[in-house]
Amino acid sequence: MDSDLPLSTAPSLPSAEEEAAGRGGILARLRERIVAFAASRYAGAHAEDLAQEVLVVIHEKYGHLHRLEDLVPLAFQILRFKLAAHRRKAYRHGDYDAVDVDLFPPASDAPDPAAVLERKELLARLLGGISRMGERCRELFRLKLQGRTFVEIQQLLGAASLNTVYTWDHRCRKQLLESLGGSWDAPAGRGAR
Repeated sequence: MDSDLPLSTAPSLPSAEEEAAGRGGILARLRERIVAFAASRYAGAHAEDLAQEVLVVIHEKYGHLHRLEDLVPLAFQILRFKLAAHRRKAYRHGDYDAVDVDLFPPASDAPDPAAVLERKELLARLLGGISRMGERCRELFRLKLQGRTFVEIQQLLGAASLNTVYTWDHRCRKQLLESLGGSWDAPAGRGAR
């Protein structure tokens, strides 16, 4: 029966060049869709790479498929797997929540200049207040700053009991606070608020 049909009406098979050109056009359109989908799924800069990987898998493993209806669902299934693998890899490497250091520079370990100045002023006030105190209070503060315990201070200062050292410490701290104006934070001369 086929021999009865004229040559013009018989279905002609596409040549290898026509088939490659048709498949190339399909893959080019498919690539655009893959890139758009990957970019919309937070792949961002990696969308092009993921699209290329999908097309390589299609070319190597599914070269026998030529219709767009067959390639589109297959390509998107492969892309979903590639996106999941990309997310797992980014999470393992710590890139998942990485921040660009050019946009957000890391905090400096250097102390805040205002805090350094404040600390220097407080230290100067404390040293000035201690220098105006009596000999016993200066010696008590010196021993405390060396890390001595109250029992050691009792022995070094020759106090009769430990409670005597506690009393001296309380009185000396109270006297120092009064010489600083009634507050550890307020500058001298302003008084308590």
